[in-house]
Parts: sequence; structure tokens; C-alpha cells
Amino acid sequence: MSRLLPGVIAMAAIVVLSNILVQFFVGDWLTWGAFTYPFAFLVTDLMNRAYGANAARRVVLAGFIVGIICSLIGTQVMVELAPDFSAPAVTLRIALGSATAFLIAQLIDVAVFDRLRDGRWWRAPLVSTLVGSTIDTALFFFIAFSTTAGSILGFDHNSDFFNEVVSTPFGTDLTRWIGTAGVDWCVKIGIALIALVPFRIIATKMMARVV
Repeated sequence: MSRLLPGVIAMAAIVVLSNILVQFFVGDWLTWGAFTYPFAFLVTDLMNRAYGANAARRVVLAGFIVGIICSLIGTQVMVELAPDFSAPAVTLRIALGSATAFLIAQLIDVAVFDRLRDGRWWRAPLVSTLVGSTIDTALFFFIAFSTTAGSILGFDHNSDFFNEVVSTPFGTDLTRWIGTAGVDWCVKIGIALIALVPFRIIATKMMARVV
């Protein structure tokens, strides 16, 4: 278990930091959390490369538990959204979307990486992160903000705001949550490409120690 401790600590730190930074916007379409959360896939892939899929799943489970704790704390923290109007920093619906997306996307990332682990060094981390990031984005934004998911789950949080049609950076009018999901996905893909550099460096050092 001690060999997994660095991965567990790194994953927990990313999850906590992302839960904090997601409350602060960068422009109209992103929060700072969009720039930190994708590195969770880097941690998962590094643990997978060095210690195997089972070890990576344990690290994912640790991150999942930390994420739930952060969400539960967030539901008790009230933030002022407008004069004389406060709301929880994290709603139950967003917490559900976040936890579901994290667990499913990370476990799929582990499975895809394990399937491709014997190919070129970059293929497993790149493909697994692309697949995981796509699933994570789709699940989170759909569960957290779409009217369809709201109706199915019995939630109605900010449905009018996030489901209005607006002009997006993609040059077309889209439902706000879909436009935001698209921008978020683009950031994740960009970071996935950048993260190949630290993956290569750190994975080489970790494998040397394992051997």
C-alpha cells in the first residue's frame, strides 16, 4: 500500500484543489477547476503504468471518496449569488454528476490504458485520457445541468440558465450547458496532449524504481 501512497496523495490533492477552483470563473465558459482536474487522468495512468490496473483502481477509489467528502462539505457552504440570495456552493445534483462522472470515466480510463499498455508509450495514456475525458465531460454536464436528466432524477437546479440557447465560442448557437461542455472538453484534450511530456518523464523514473 505504501507504494500507492504518492498516487493517492496526488489524486486527493487534485480532487480537493479542483473542487475549490471550480467556484472561480475564467471568462464566461470555464472555471479554474477545468485546468487542474484533467491531471487526475495523468495520476491514474502513471499508477497504471507502474503498478498495474488494480493499483490504479485503488487510487481512483481514493479520489472518489475524497470527492464525495468535498461535495458533502460544499453542500453545507452557502455562497452569495446575488443580493439577499444565497445558495449552497455545491448542489446535490452537481455532486451527483461530479461523483458519477469521475468514477465511471476514471475506471474506463484504467481499462482502456490496460488494453493498450503494450503498444507505443504514448498510445495508452493518450487514448485512455481522450476516452475518459470525453465520457467525464458528457456525463457531468448532462447529469448536472440538462433538463432531461433533471426530469429523470427529479432535480431542477438552474435549468433555465443552463438550458437557454446562447452564442458560443464555436461560432454557433447552442444550449449553454452544451457549449460549456464543449469548451471544457477542448481544455481537457489540450491538457491531455501537454501531459504526455510529464507522463513520459515520470513514468520512466517510476518504472526504473519498480524494476
